[in-house]
Amino acid sequence: MFLKIALVVLFFGTMVGIGLYCRKSAMDVNGFVLGGRSVGPWLTAFAYGTSYFSAVVFVGYAGQFGWKYGVAATWAGIGNALIGSLLAWWVLGRRTRIMTQHLSSATMPEFFGKRFDSQGLKIAASVVTFIFLIPYTASLYNGLSRLFGMAFDIDYSVCVIIMAILTGIYVIAGGYMATAINDFIQGIIMIFGIIAVIAAVLKGQGGFMEALAGMGRVTDPAVSDVPGVFASFFGPDPINLLGVVLLTSLGTWGLPQMVQKFYSIKSEKSINTGMVVSTVFAFIVAGGCYFLGGFGRLFADRVDVAAEGFDAIIPAMLSDLPDLLIAIVVILVLSASMSTLSSLVLTSSSTMTLDLLKGHVVKDMSEKRQLFIMRCLIVVFIVISVIIAIVQYKSNVTFIAQLMGVSWGALAGAFLAPFLYGLYWKRTTKAACATSFLFSTVVMLANMFFKARFPVLLQSPINAGAFCMIAGLIIVPVVSLFTSKPKKELVDDAFSCYEQKVLVRQTDALGDHQN
Repeated sequence: MFLKIALVVLFFGTMVGIGLYCRKSAMDVNGFVLGGRSVGPWLTAFAYGTSYFSAVVFVGYAGQFGWKYGVAATWAGIGNALIGSLLAWWVLGRRTRIMTQHLSSATMPEFFGKRFDSQGLKIAASVVTFIFLIPYTASLYNGLSRLFGMAFDIDYSVCVIIMAILTGIYVIAGGYMATAINDFIQGIIMIFGIIAVIAAVLKGQGGFMEALAGMGRVTDPAVSDVPGVFASFFGPDPINLLGVVLLTSLGTWGLPQMVQKFYSIKSEKSINTGMVVSTVFAFIVAGGCYFLGGFGRLFADRVDVAAEGFDAIIPAMLSDLPDLLIAIVVILVLSASMSTLSSLVLTSSSTMTLDLLKGHVVKDMSEKRQLFIMRCLIVVFIVISVIIAIVQYKSNVTFIAQLMGVSWGALAGAFLAPFLYGLYWKRTTKAACATSFLFSTVVMLANMFFKARFPVLLQSPINAGAFCMIAGLIIVPVVSLFTSKPKKELVDDAFSCYEQKVLVRQTDALGDHQN
């Protein structure tokens, strides 16, 4: 117990210390929200990765989807690496950095407002962000409940409140730069932690081959009659598995807290390095989480899924680990949760301040006042998320994955297509963006309250979210072609940033003038 407590205290002390150290970099809005657009490749890559993967993935998603799809759940982690990281950086990274700086936008709603010259889009995007980031934020705490109960035997509410307060301190003090540096440290912990846990769990089952053979012997007539299906390449339900891969991978392209990481990129080199680093990080962390969860059915004698839910699977797998590894797991999950929480509350507060309050509710808002309001809103968002998390835990309203799935589906479905087309296609109209916002928001809210009336395939919030993303990629171009063209001068100005000529070193690009 002393070892566990010592590691947790050291971890918390380091996080808060870094926040206080970074106070000087958070003296203006640009520094507080974007780190002055000067964050290096490793910090940006780890900030992206740690914001991507939280306790929701490690406890909720890994347990639930590992149980449902067996070893094939690893495909979700592979998709996260290739689609959610590698392809996202390649497609969005450079263009996002260039156009957002050109438009002087610090948030995703502000990008929509300036790119399409529409205050209505800016406000609508702010409202959607605020509504759906709150339940996402609340879901982060739930992954800690069983693990902290197993490790420390303390009340879940106390754990949530302590984590929220300490996260709030370093975000409020140091802003984005403190978050990025802490994300780097937390990411290192996550990498080594997941590798150590996988090795220990598989060793307890006789090694990888023995564990895989054990999964081949697992049967569940309620799922499939095919022998060895839980150890197979695509698992018992490849269609629904594809929905999981799409939502958890392509969904990051439309999440404000993820896309805004590209706003702060320092240089061209940062994009290339960040793309590689974040992809490797995702392979290890996400691939490792889902791979570990894929062996969950080997521990069916330790957990009653019907009574305890999917969230009990991963803790049951870890319950026999040595004390040192239990302590590492606790720090791992704290790292995953705090990194994502800090990113979410910073995104929520900046969006609320810059896009909803500034110029609309408060007409004249100085730089100093903006910083003060953002810091106050960070406290408000953390308090709300803590209350929701505790109420949800006490009443057992829903599983982690379902709560997060609704938020991801709504945000990614609403923003992915408008943002992507807004970066690449001059013909994109504000009417198309508004349609995408409305469609995904309505579908995901309906899925939350009237799930039984949906087609069987779309009753899952995961599949409904994937459907909204794909639908948005069709809705935006179709509506754009049938609505009035945007003003030529507006579009030309927005895209002129891509045509500007810049001088670079010959080590960065070869010139043709010597040939």
